[in-house]
Amino acid sequence: MAGGALELELTLQEGEHRDLILEISTKSLARRRLRDPDSTWEATEYAWEQSTPSMDVTVAADDARQSRAFLRGMTSSTGAMVAASTTSLPERAAQGRNYDYRYAWIRDQCYAGQAMAACGDVDLLDCAVAFVTERVLADGDRLAPAYTIDGRPVPSERSLDLPGYPGATSTVGNWVYEQFQLDNFGEVLLLLAAAAGKDRLDLEQWRAAEVTVAAIKSRWQEADSGIWELQPRRWTHSRLMCAAGLRALGRHAPSRQGAAWTSLADAIVSDTSADCVHESGRWMRSPDDERVDASLLLPGLRGAVPARDPRTVATVEAVERELGVKGYVYRFPQDARPLGEAEGAFLLCGFHMSMAAHQQGDHTQAMRWFERNRAACGSPGLFTEEYDVEQRQLRGNYPQAFVHALLIEAAARLAGPSHVPMT
Repeated sequence: MAGGALELELTLQEGEHRDLILEISTKSLARRRLRDPDSTWEATEYAWEQSTPSMDVTVAADDARQSRAFLRGMTSSTGAMVAASTTSLPERAAQGRNYDYRYAWIRDQCYAGQAMAACGDVDLLDCAVAFVTERVLADGDRLAPAYTIDGRPVPSERSLDLPGYPGATSTVGNWVYEQFQLDNFGEVLLLLAAAAGKDRLDLEQWRAAEVTVAAIKSRWQEADSGIWELQPRRWTHSRLMCAAGLRALGRHAPSRQGAAWTSLADAIVSDTSADCVHESGRWMRSPDDERVDASLLLPGLRGAVPARDPRTVATVEAVERELGVKGYVYRFPQDARPLGEAEGAFLLCGFHMSMAAHQQGDHTQAMRWFERNRAACGSPGLFTEEYDVEQRQLRGNYPQAFVHALLIEAAARLAGPSHVPMT
Protein backbone atom coordinates (compact mmCIF):
# COMPACT_ATOMS: atom_id res chain seq x y z
CA MET A 1 0.00 0.00 0.00
CA ALA A 2 1.55 3.30 -1.12
CA GLY A 3 0.12 6.78 -0.93
CA GLY A 4 -3.27 5.51 0.23
CA ALA A 5 -3.70 3.14 -2.74
CA LEU A 6 -3.75 -0.66 -2.76
CA GLU A 7 -1.49 -2.28 -5.33
CA LEU A 8 -1.23 -5.92 -6.38
CA GLU A 9 0.89 -7.50 -9.10
CA LEU A 10 -0.22 -11.00 -10.06
CA THR A 11 1.06 -13.17 -12.89
CA LEU A 12 -1.17 -16.01 -14.09
CA GLN A 13 -0.33 -18.92 -16.32
CA GLU A 14 -2.67 -19.84 -19.17
CA GLY A 15 -5.85 -21.41 -17.75
CA GLU A 16 -4.95 -20.46 -14.17
CA HIS A 17 -7.27 -18.40 -11.94
CA ARG A 18 -7.23 -16.81 -8.51
CA ASP A 19 -10.01 -15.53 -6.28
CA LEU A 20 -9.47 -12.03 -4.88
CA ILE A 21 -10.94 -11.58 -1.40
CA LEU A 22 -11.06 -8.06 0.01
CA GLU A 23 -12.11 -7.74 3.65
CA ILE A 24 -12.69 -4.33 5.22
CA SER A 25 -12.96 -4.12 8.99
CA THR A 26 -12.27 -1.81 11.91
CA LYS A 27 -10.55 -4.78 13.62
CA SER A 28 -7.31 -6.48 12.78
CA LEU A 29 -7.62 -9.26 10.22
CA ALA A 30 -4.00 -10.40 10.39
CA ARG A 31 -4.58 -13.56 12.43
CA ARG A 32 -7.83 -14.62 10.82
CA ARG A 33 -7.88 -17.57 8.47
CA LEU A 34 -8.86 -16.58 4.95
CA ARG A 35 -12.40 -17.50 4.02
CA ASP A 36 -13.02 -20.03 1.30
CA PRO A 37 -14.43 -17.97 -1.62
CA ASP A 38 -16.77 -20.69 -2.92
CA SER A 39 -18.45 -21.32 0.41
CA THR A 40 -18.58 -17.58 1.14
CA TRP A 41 -20.29 -16.91 -2.20
CA GLU A 42 -22.80 -19.71 -1.61
CA ALA A 43 -23.55 -18.43 1.88
CA THR A 44 -24.03 -14.91 0.52
CA GLU A 45 -26.46 -16.09 -2.16
CA TYR A 46 -28.39 -18.14 0.37
CA ALA A 47 -28.63 -15.27 2.86
CA TRP A 48 -29.97 -12.84 0.23
CA GLU A 49 -32.37 -15.48 -1.11
CA GLN A 50 -33.80 -16.08 2.34
CA SER A 51 -34.03 -12.42 3.32
CA THR A 52 -35.76 -11.15 0.16
CA PRO A 53 -39.54 -11.69 -0.04
CA SER A 54 -41.09 -13.14 -3.18
CA MET A 55 -43.03 -9.94 -4.01
CA ASP A 56 -45.74 -12.08 -5.61
CA VAL A 57 -48.32 -9.48 -4.54
CA THR A 58 -47.02 -7.08 -7.20
CA VAL A 59 -47.43 -6.87 -10.99
CA ALA A 60 -43.65 -7.12 -11.49
CA ALA A 61 -42.36 -9.58 -8.92
CA ASP A 62 -38.81 -9.99 -10.25
CA ASP A 63 -38.14 -6.25 -10.58
CA ALA A 64 -39.79 -5.48 -7.24
CA ARG A 65 -37.75 -8.20 -5.58
CA GLN A 66 -34.51 -6.84 -7.00
CA SER A 67 -35.43 -3.31 -5.93
CA ARG A 68 -36.24 -4.54 -2.45
CA ALA A 69 -32.86 -6.30 -2.24
CA PHE A 70 -31.19 -3.07 -3.30
CA LEU A 71 -33.04 -1.08 -0.62
CA ARG A 72 -31.99 -3.65 1.97
CA GLY A 73 -28.39 -3.22 0.87
CA MET A 74 -28.69 0.58 1.19
CA THR A 75 -30.08 0.32 4.74
CA SER A 76 -27.64 0.44 7.65
CA SER A 77 -27.89 -1.21 11.05
CA THR A 78 -29.37 2.04 12.42
CA GLY A 79 -32.35 1.71 10.07
CA ALA A 80 -31.16 4.65 7.97
CA MET A 81 -31.34 4.16 4.19
CA VAL A 82 -28.97 6.29 2.12
CA ALA A 83 -30.51 8.04 -0.89
CA ALA A 84 -27.81 6.93 -3.33
CA SER A 85 -24.50 5.11 -3.21
CA THR A 86 -22.56 7.51 -5.46
CA THR A 87 -21.66 11.17 -5.70
CA SER A 88 -20.52 13.48 -8.50
CA LEU A 89 -22.47 11.87 -11.35
CA PRO A 90 -23.96 15.01 -12.91
CA GLU A 91 -27.42 15.46 -14.38
CA ARG A 92 -25.84 16.81 -17.57
CA ALA A 93 -22.36 16.17 -18.92
CA ALA A 94 -19.88 18.96 -18.11
CA GLN A 95 -22.58 21.21 -16.64
CA GLY A 96 -21.78 20.75 -12.97
CA ARG A 97 -25.21 19.91 -11.51
CA ASN A 98 -24.03 17.09 -9.30
CA TYR A 99 -24.75 16.32 -5.67
CA ASP A 100 -23.76 14.01 -2.85
CA TYR A 101 -26.75 11.87 -1.88
CA ARG A 102 -24.92 9.38 0.34
CA TYR A 103 -27.04 10.35 3.34
CA ALA A 104 -30.39 9.41 4.80
CA TRP A 105 -33.19 11.72 3.62
CA ILE A 106 -36.25 11.69 5.87
CA ARG A 107 -38.60 11.84 2.87
CA ASP A 108 -36.87 8.89 1.20
CA GLN A 109 -37.14 6.84 4.41
CA CYS A 110 -40.85 7.52 4.44
CA TYR A 111 -41.28 6.63 0.76
CA ALA A 112 -39.46 3.33 1.30
CA GLY A 113 -41.45 2.49 4.42
CA GLN A 114 -44.76 3.15 2.71
CA ALA A 115 -43.69 1.02 -0.25
CA MET A 116 -42.82 -1.85 2.05
CA ALA A 117 -46.17 -1.55 3.82
CA ALA A 118 -47.96 -1.68 0.45
CA CYS A 119 -46.47 -5.09 -0.29
CA GLY A 120 -46.58 -6.41 3.29
CA ASP A 121 -42.84 -6.31 4.04
CA VAL A 122 -42.54 -5.20 7.67
CA ASP A 123 -38.76 -5.58 8.07
CA LEU A 124 -37.75 -2.50 6.09
CA LEU A 125 -40.90 -0.72 7.27
CA ASP A 126 -39.69 -1.18 10.85
CA CYS A 127 -36.22 0.10 9.89
CA ALA A 128 -37.67 3.29 8.43
CA VAL A 129 -39.97 3.87 11.39
CA ALA A 130 -37.15 3.33 13.90
CA PHE A 131 -34.77 5.82 12.28
CA VAL A 132 -37.41 8.48 11.61
CA THR A 133 -38.84 8.17 15.13
CA GLU A 134 -35.42 8.68 16.67
CA ARG A 135 -34.81 11.82 14.63
CA VAL A 136 -38.25 13.30 15.31
CA LEU A 137 -37.93 12.79 19.05
CA ALA A 138 -34.44 14.30 19.01
CA ASP A 139 -35.12 17.34 16.81
CA GLY A 140 -38.87 18.00 16.97
CA ASP A 141 -40.02 20.90 14.80
CA ARG A 142 -36.38 21.44 13.71
CA LEU A 143 -36.28 18.11 11.90
CA ALA A 144 -33.63 18.30 9.20
CA PRO A 145 -34.26 17.02 5.66
CA ALA A 146 -31.32 14.59 5.85
CA TYR A 147 -28.83 13.05 8.27
CA THR A 148 -25.82 10.78 8.26
CA ILE A 149 -26.70 7.15 8.90
CA ASP A 150 -25.91 7.57 12.59
CA GLY A 151 -28.15 10.62 12.94
CA ARG A 152 -25.50 13.35 12.80
CA PRO A 153 -25.77 16.52 10.69
CA VAL A 154 -24.87 16.19 7.03
CA PRO A 155 -21.50 17.91 6.41
CA SER A 156 -21.45 21.12 4.39
CA GLU A 157 -20.98 20.80 0.65
CA ARG A 158 -17.47 21.17 -0.76
CA SER A 159 -15.63 20.26 -3.94
CA LEU A 160 -12.66 17.93 -4.17
CA ASP A 161 -9.70 18.34 -6.48
CA LEU A 162 -10.77 15.28 -8.42
CA PRO A 163 -12.54 14.94 -11.76
CA GLY A 164 -16.15 13.77 -11.67
CA TYR A 165 -17.83 11.82 -14.42
CA PRO A 166 -18.57 12.95 -17.04
CA GLY A 167 -16.88 16.33 -16.98
CA ALA A 168 -17.85 17.66 -13.56
CA THR A 169 -16.14 18.36 -10.27
CA SER A 170 -16.38 15.93 -7.37
CA THR A 171 -18.72 16.99 -4.58
CA VAL A 172 -18.97 15.77 -0.99
CA GLY A 173 -21.43 16.92 1.64
CA ASN A 174 -24.76 18.58 0.99
CA TRP A 175 -26.09 22.05 1.81
CA VAL A 176 -29.61 20.68 2.38
CA TYR A 177 -29.12 20.16 6.12
CA GLU A 178 -30.06 23.72 7.04
CA GLN A 179 -33.23 23.82 4.92
CA PHE A 180 -36.76 23.68 6.30
CA GLN A 181 -38.91 21.25 4.32
CA LEU A 182 -42.45 21.27 5.67
CA ASP A 183 -43.69 18.28 3.68
CA ASN A 184 -41.37 15.99 5.66
CA PHE A 185 -43.72 16.26 8.64
CA GLY A 186 -46.59 15.04 6.52
CA GLU A 187 -44.47 12.20 5.16
CA VAL A 188 -43.52 11.18 8.70
CA LEU A 189 -47.20 10.89 9.62
CA LEU A 190 -47.91 8.92 6.44
CA LEU A 191 -45.10 6.52 7.32
CA LEU A 192 -46.40 6.10 10.87
CA ALA A 193 -49.92 5.57 9.52
CA ALA A 194 -48.63 2.83 7.21
CA ALA A 195 -46.97 1.18 10.21
CA ALA A 196 -50.11 1.59 12.33
CA GLY A 197 -52.05 -0.18 9.60
CA LYS A 198 -49.72 -3.17 10.13
CA ASP A 199 -49.98 -2.84 13.95
CA ARG A 200 -46.29 -1.90 14.15
CA LEU A 201 -46.34 1.25 16.33
CA ASP A 202 -45.28 1.30 19.98
CA LEU A 203 -45.76 4.05 22.57
CA GLU A 204 -42.51 5.83 21.65
CA GLN A 205 -43.56 5.99 18.01
CA TRP A 206 -46.99 7.36 18.94
CA ARG A 207 -45.13 10.00 20.95
CA ALA A 208 -43.15 10.84 17.79
CA ALA A 209 -46.48 11.23 15.99
CA GLU A 210 -47.66 13.75 18.58
CA VAL A 211 -44.39 15.68 18.29
CA THR A 212 -44.83 15.75 14.50
CA VAL A 213 -48.41 17.01 14.74
CA ALA A 214 -47.26 19.75 17.13
CA ALA A 215 -44.59 20.74 14.59
CA ILE A 216 -47.21 21.01 11.84
CA LYS A 217 -49.45 23.13 14.08
CA SER A 218 -46.66 25.59 14.75
CA ARG A 219 -45.05 25.75 11.30
CA TRP A 220 -47.51 24.90 8.52
CA GLN A 221 -48.00 28.52 7.48
CA GLU A 222 -44.26 29.19 7.10
CA ALA A 223 -42.44 29.31 3.78
CA ASP A 224 -40.29 26.23 3.16
CA SER A 225 -37.94 24.79 0.54
CA GLY A 226 -40.27 21.96 -0.41
CA ILE A 227 -39.75 18.60 -2.03
CA TRP A 228 -37.53 20.01 -4.80
CA GLU A 229 -35.27 21.90 -2.35
CA LEU A 230 -35.84 25.34 -3.86
CA GLN A 231 -36.04 28.87 -2.50
CA PRO A 232 -38.53 29.13 0.39
CA ARG A 233 -42.14 29.72 -0.62
CA ARG A 234 -45.54 28.59 0.58
CA TRP A 235 -45.41 25.47 -1.57
CA THR A 236 -48.78 23.85 -2.18
CA HIS A 237 -47.36 20.34 -2.08
CA SER A 238 -45.79 20.87 1.34
CA ARG A 239 -48.99 22.05 2.99
CA LEU A 240 -51.19 19.41 1.39
CA MET A 241 -48.85 16.60 2.38
CA CYS A 242 -49.19 17.71 5.99
CA ALA A 243 -52.96 17.45 5.59
CA ALA A 244 -52.58 13.99 4.04
CA GLY A 245 -50.47 12.79 6.96
CA LEU A 246 -52.87 14.19 9.54
CA ARG A 247 -55.83 12.45 7.91
CA ALA A 248 -53.99 9.15 7.49
CA LEU A 249 -52.75 8.80 11.06
CA GLY A 250 -55.92 10.36 12.45
CA ARG A 251 -57.79 7.25 11.31
CA HIS A 252 -55.65 5.15 13.67
CA ALA A 253 -55.63 7.56 16.63
CA PRO A 254 -58.12 7.63 19.53
CA SER A 255 -61.37 9.28 18.39
CA ARG A 256 -60.91 12.68 20.06
CA GLN A 257 -57.29 12.99 18.98
CA GLY A 258 -58.09 11.75 15.48
CA ALA A 259 -60.90 14.28 15.15
CA ALA A 260 -58.56 17.12 16.17
CA TRP A 261 -55.96 16.04 13.60
CA THR A 262 -58.59 15.78 10.88
CA SER A 263 -59.88 19.24 11.77
CA LEU A 264 -56.36 20.65 11.39
CA ALA A 265 -56.08 18.90 8.02
CA ASP A 266 -59.37 20.50 6.93
CA ALA A 267 -58.07 23.95 7.92
CA ILE A 268 -54.82 23.45 5.97
CA VAL A 269 -56.64 22.30 2.83
CA SER A 270 -59.13 25.16 3.06
CA ASP A 271 -56.37 27.74 3.47
CA THR A 272 -54.34 26.25 0.61
CA SER A 273 -57.37 26.15 -1.67
CA ALA A 274 -57.90 29.87 -1.15
CA ASP A 275 -54.76 30.86 -3.07
CA CYS A 276 -53.29 27.78 -4.75
CA VAL A 277 -55.99 26.62 -7.16
CA HIS A 278 -55.46 27.62 -10.79
CA GLU A 279 -58.34 29.13 -12.77
CA SER A 280 -58.50 25.84 -14.70
CA GLY A 281 -59.32 24.00 -11.46
CA ARG A 282 -55.99 22.25 -10.85
CA TRP A 283 -53.52 22.79 -8.05
CA MET A 284 -50.69 25.22 -8.81
CA ARG A 285 -47.24 25.24 -7.23
CA SER A 286 -47.66 28.18 -4.84
CA PRO A 287 -49.73 31.37 -4.55
CA ASP A 288 -47.28 33.19 -6.84
CA ASP A 289 -46.37 30.33 -9.20
CA GLU A 290 -49.09 29.02 -11.51
CA ARG A 291 -47.02 26.29 -13.17
CA VAL A 292 -47.95 22.62 -13.19
CA ASP A 293 -45.87 20.45 -10.85
CA ALA A 294 -45.78 16.65 -10.82
CA SER A 295 -45.42 16.62 -7.02
CA LEU A 296 -49.06 17.76 -6.90
CA LEU A 297 -50.13 14.26 -7.91
CA LEU A 298 -49.36 13.20 -4.35
CA PRO A 299 -52.09 15.03 -2.39
CA GLY A 300 -54.73 13.01 -4.24
CA LEU A 301 -52.74 9.78 -3.96
CA ARG A 302 -52.15 10.19 -0.23
CA GLY A 303 -55.60 11.40 0.75
CA ALA A 304 -55.23 15.10 1.44
CA VAL A 305 -58.23 15.45 -0.87
CA PRO A 306 -60.34 12.67 -2.43
CA ALA A 307 -59.29 10.91 -5.62
CA ARG A 308 -62.37 12.21 -7.46
CA ASP A 309 -62.10 15.75 -6.12
CA PRO A 310 -62.18 18.09 -9.17
CA ARG A 311 -58.82 19.56 -8.14
CA THR A 312 -57.26 16.07 -8.10
CA VAL A 313 -58.73 15.11 -11.47
CA ALA A 314 -57.70 18.40 -13.10
CA THR A 315 -54.17 18.07 -11.70
CA VAL A 316 -53.72 14.53 -13.02
CA GLU A 317 -54.91 15.65 -16.46
CA ALA A 318 -52.63 18.71 -16.45
CA VAL A 319 -49.54 16.73 -15.43
CA GLU A 320 -50.19 14.17 -18.15
CA ARG A 321 -50.82 16.85 -20.76
CA GLU A 322 -48.05 19.33 -19.88
CA LEU A 323 -45.33 17.26 -18.22
CA GLY A 324 -45.73 13.84 -19.81
CA VAL A 325 -43.43 13.09 -22.75
CA LYS A 326 -43.15 9.69 -24.43
CA GLY A 327 -44.36 7.88 -21.33
CA TYR A 328 -42.12 9.77 -18.89
CA VAL A 329 -42.89 12.67 -16.55
CA TYR A 330 -40.90 15.84 -15.84
CA ARG A 331 -41.07 17.62 -12.47
CA PHE A 332 -42.19 21.07 -13.67
CA PRO A 333 -41.36 23.55 -16.47
CA GLN A 334 -38.03 25.09 -15.45
CA ASP A 335 -38.18 28.02 -17.90
CA ALA A 336 -38.98 28.72 -21.55
CA ARG A 337 -36.75 25.88 -22.76
CA PRO A 338 -38.25 22.52 -23.80
CA LEU A 339 -38.57 20.21 -20.81
CA GLY A 340 -35.85 17.84 -21.95
CA GLU A 341 -33.27 20.61 -22.34
CA ALA A 342 -33.66 21.77 -18.75
CA GLU A 343 -33.27 18.38 -17.08
CA GLY A 344 -34.17 14.71 -17.46
CA ALA A 345 -37.54 13.17 -16.77
CA PHE A 346 -38.02 12.22 -13.11
CA LEU A 347 -38.63 8.49 -12.74
CA LEU A 348 -40.10 9.11 -9.30
CA CYS A 349 -42.81 11.20 -10.95
CA GLY A 350 -43.38 8.57 -13.62
CA PHE A 351 -44.29 6.00 -10.98
CA HIS A 352 -46.48 8.55 -9.18
CA MET A 353 -48.26 9.13 -12.49
CA SER A 354 -48.80 5.40 -12.87
CA MET A 355 -50.46 5.21 -9.45
CA ALA A 356 -52.51 8.33 -10.14
CA ALA A 357 -53.88 6.86 -13.39
CA HIS A 358 -54.71 3.64 -11.55
CA GLN A 359 -56.45 5.58 -8.80
CA GLN A 360 -58.54 7.33 -11.44
CA GLY A 361 -59.65 3.92 -12.75
CA ASP A 362 -57.56 3.83 -15.95
CA HIS A 363 -55.64 0.61 -15.43
CA THR A 364 -54.41 0.40 -19.02
CA GLN A 365 -52.85 3.86 -18.87
CA ALA A 366 -51.45 3.10 -15.43
CA MET A 367 -49.64 0.04 -16.77
CA ARG A 368 -48.34 2.09 -19.71
CA TRP A 369 -46.72 4.62 -17.38
CA PHE A 370 -45.42 1.85 -15.14
CA GLU A 371 -43.85 -0.26 -17.88
CA ARG A 372 -42.27 2.73 -19.59
CA ASN A 373 -40.58 3.94 -16.42
CA ARG A 374 -39.47 0.58 -15.11
CA ALA A 375 -37.65 0.05 -18.41
CA ALA A 376 -35.53 3.20 -17.84
CA CYS A 377 -32.76 1.39 -16.00
CA GLY A 378 -29.26 0.13 -16.63
CA SER A 379 -28.36 -3.48 -17.37
CA PRO A 380 -28.22 -4.42 -13.63
CA GLY A 381 -31.84 -3.23 -13.29
CA LEU A 382 -30.90 -0.19 -11.20
CA PHE A 383 -32.31 3.33 -11.57
CA THR A 384 -30.98 6.86 -11.43
CA GLU A 385 -33.05 9.88 -10.38
CA GLU A 386 -33.48 11.19 -13.93
CA TYR A 387 -33.73 9.74 -17.41
CA ASP A 388 -32.81 11.58 -20.61
CA VAL A 389 -35.75 10.78 -22.85
CA GLU A 390 -34.10 11.96 -26.08
CA GLN A 391 -30.67 10.40 -25.60
CA ARG A 392 -31.99 7.40 -23.65
CA GLN A 393 -29.40 7.79 -20.92
CA LEU A 394 -29.46 7.59 -17.16
CA ARG A 395 -28.79 10.93 -15.44
CA GLY A 396 -27.50 11.67 -11.96
CA ASN A 397 -26.32 9.58 -9.03
CA TYR A 398 -26.72 5.85 -9.25
CA PRO A 399 -28.57 3.96 -7.94
CA GLN A 400 -31.29 6.23 -6.50
CA ALA A 401 -33.20 4.62 -3.65
CA PHE A 402 -36.52 6.45 -3.81
CA VAL A 403 -37.06 5.42 -7.44
CA HIS A 404 -36.73 1.78 -6.41
CA ALA A 405 -39.14 2.36 -3.54
CA LEU A 406 -41.74 3.86 -5.86
CA LEU A 407 -41.34 1.03 -8.37
CA ILE A 408 -42.21 -1.37 -5.54
CA GLU A 409 -45.18 0.66 -4.35
CA ALA A 410 -46.54 1.17 -7.86
CA ALA A 411 -46.15 -2.53 -8.61
CA ALA A 412 -48.10 -3.35 -5.47
CA ARG A 413 -50.84 -0.76 -6.02
CA LEU A 414 -51.39 -1.78 -9.64
CA ALA A 415 -51.97 -5.36 -8.52
CA GLY A 416 -55.00 -4.26 -6.51
CA PRO A 417 -58.28 -2.47 -7.23
CA SER A 418 -58.50 1.24 -8.03
CA HIS A 419 -59.56 3.81 -5.41
CA VAL A 420 -57.91 1.93 -2.56
CA PRO A 421 -56.70 3.91 0.50
CA MET A 422 -53.00 4.76 0.29
CA THR A 423 -52.30 3.99 3.96
